Amino acid sequence: MRPELPTGTVTFLFTDVEGSTRLLHSLGAESYAEALAEHRRVIRAACAREGGVEVDTQGDAFFFAFGSASGAISAAAAFTEELASGPIEVRVGLHTGTPLVTAEGYVGNDVHLAARVAATSHGGQVVLSHATAAIIERELVDLGEHRLKDIEKAVPLFQLGEVSFPPLKTISNTNLPRPASSFLGRGAELQ
Repeated sequence: MRPELPTGTVTFLFTDVEGSTRLLHSLGAESYAEALAEHRRVIRAACAREGGVEVDTQGDAFFFAFGSASGAISAAAAFTEELASGPIEVRVGLHTGTPLVTAEGYVGNDVHLAARVAATSHGGQVVLSHATAAIIERELVDLGEHRLKDIEKAVPLFQLGEVSFPPLKTISNTNLPRPASSFLGRGAELQ
């Protein structure tokens, strides 16, 4: 049975293994299973040390909740550093908000935004929303505003650490046109 979920202002931490299928083929099933087990041990231990509660896991991805943003960022820094020498590269995203807590878990835009922030990152990269970046005391790299899938407005994103990564995986980095303004063709309403 998991501990009680944090309530009020919560920082969500999502992880995912980058290139897991490629890594499985490269290592073989047995070695990949060992690496995956070690990855899980490292992430769970780092998050537990910082007061994180495991909300969910699916395949090689984790969803943790923290009562403090500083605990979440400390856990992310610790496990990405520990995993850096191994074969598994973990993408990490953090977002802070005030979600609804139900008997089944968290519900709300904050959960979706946290997952979208994680999806922007690359293996070994920790990306934070502005809401999280604004309340922690760490040096961060400003990655600018980015459009995320199903999120209406551009979102300011930040990175922990100064390592260079390829551009974030966002819908801002496509050759598709930006959606038209909701005021396009609504001259009467604008008047």
